[in-house]
Amino acid sequence: MRAIARDAGVDPALVSYYFGSKSSLFVESLRLPVNPADAIAAVLAEGTEGLGERLVTRFLQVWDNPASGEPIISVLRSAASRPELLRQFVERQIVPRFAAGLEGSDTELRATAIASQMLGLALVRYVLRVEPLASAEPAQVVARIAPNLQRYIDG
Repeated sequence: MRAIARDAGVDPALVSYYFGSKSSLFVESLRLPVNPADAIAAVLAEGTEGLGERLVTRFLQVWDNPASGEPIISVLRSAASRPELLRQFVERQIVPRFAAGLEGSDTELRATAIASQMLGLALVRYVLRVEPLASAEPAQVVARIAPNLQRYIDG
């Protein structure tokens, strides 16, 4: 954040004031059409029953839509050159939000498993375009992925 403040010619405290954390600054710099924190909160708000299905369904709605999906796919493609930023984003913004919505033991480990499944889906379906998953109908993807996620959710 200091380097960004230096490049902008402002005090680092100003960057911290407006963005709070490096992860928040990262999200803002991406200008994503969907805020991942809001999307996670929305699917978690309905509870854990059926969460796996709701999560994959919402994920596919966002990523399959060219207006919202293309910018996110571009970010994932470019993450290879800055994996530490993606790792920090997942560790600080994604995993804690899922962990907070889970019950029982090992919530952080289970939340990390959810993140791994979703990032894997994004990479294989949208970046690498591995067939037949890349062109599978959303209902087929939900049917295959959601039960695995629900196992992580239920513990």
